[in-house]
Amino acid sequence: MSAEFDITETLDVKGASCPMPVVKAKSAIDELSEGEVLEVLATDSGSMSDIDGWASGTEGIELVNQEEGDDVFKHYVRKTE
Repeated sequence: MSAEFDITETLDVKGASCPMPVVKAKSAIDELSEGEVLEVLATDSGSMSDIDGWASGTEGIELVNQEEGDDVFKHYVRKTE
């Protein structure tokens, strides 16, 4: 885990497939304040590209990091505005 950011909230979408990880992440990040970080835990390998694409194409959020584990993909998204 990187020391560059603190996790504000964790969203567990394990077992959900596209597009639900992104849909649920968007709802969760809308509830956060500027500068806060959402950790998204997913089991769908497609979430790596889906969340990256969502973050890079959406103003007000930044993909801080992604980690690919054995069974779980971790995504860290910061609300920037």
